[in-house]
Amino acid sequence: MKSKATLKQIAKELGVSVSTVSKALNGSPEISEPTKQRVQEYAKLKNYKPNVIGLNLKNRRTKTIGVIIPNILNSFFAKVFSGIEKVADEKGYKVITCISNESLEKEINALEMLSNGTIDGFILSISEESQKLQKFGHFTSIINEGTPIVMFDRIADEVNCDKVIVDDFESAVNAMEHLIKTGCKKIALLSAIDNLSVGKLRAQGFYKALENHGLKVDENLVILTNNNEEFNAEIGGFFIKNKPDGVFAVDEHASVTAMKLGIQNGYKIPQDLSIIGFADGVWSRRMTPSLSTVSQHGPEIGEVAAQLLIDKLESEDETFTFTTTTIKTELRQRDSTKRLQ
Repeated sequence: MKSKATLKQIAKELGVSVSTVSKALNGSPEISEPTKQRVQEYAKLKNYKPNVIGLNLKNRRTKTIGVIIPNILNSFFAKVFSGIEKVADEKGYKVITCISNESLEKEINALEMLSNGTIDGFILSISEESQKLQKFGHFTSIINEGTPIVMFDRIADEVNCDKVIVDDFESAVNAMEHLIKTGCKKIALLSAIDNLSVGKLRAQGFYKALENHGLKVDENLVILTNNNEEFNAEIGGFFIKNKPDGVFAVDEHASVTAMKLGIQNGYKIPQDLSIIGFADGVWSRRMTPSLSTVSQHGPEIGEVAAQLLIDKLESEDETFTFTTTTIKTELRQRDSTKRLQ
């Protein structure tokens, strides 16, 4: 693959200043037409793509961040957004939000609509359809055009950008450790998001915890589905047929549904059935009994993502390294699980 020239290399080869190259690539009226043409043709020859972060943002900064979230009804995304907005406001940035509604097409449209000069950079979580189809080219195209992206929660390893995640695998292992240590022997794994990367990682944590304790997997206790409708269709007679004494649910819908059905089928919680869910929405606290959950610290994820993006936007560097920041989760014990002695 042909290596890409840098701004400094072009300036050195043509015997002009870096500032002249920068202005020529941006079409500045301060630079003569022959010089512009010479610089632009040489840059094209050397496979140079102008970096908006390094070159253009100084001239076209809007101080606006675009945020794309997959689902407006998910309390986790609302909490992340609150963190993004907090830091953006402190730094003098505005925020424009779009909802992909788990659609690849809507995600692409939002990126194209906002990357025409409306915003300086994006913070986003990938839609369900993009992950299912493994379609991530639209993110790479935006980044190659010079608009930085920070991904959070649902990410794509193939896309070279900053990312903010929680350790879904370790969080699941820790939650299972709690269930096992409180005496649960027949623990069910319930998921309505098995098509998402986070759902798969949490399920892997479930299996790893059983392995760590030398416990066999009972596949009759495992329900892995891709959405709420599929999950509802499969959970029907689950508790009567399988009689679990513990539930690890990898998403809020699965955990709330398990709690309701367990109670309806005569289980005393947590005496007969202990339940741990993921996310920490309002339902977790308001249910009776209240639901033990793995809290993902959504506001902190948003704050870190916003700071990463703003640091990129305000940096004078021409080249960047990209980082993946992992936010630690917390098991919030409520009334749906037994307390460790």
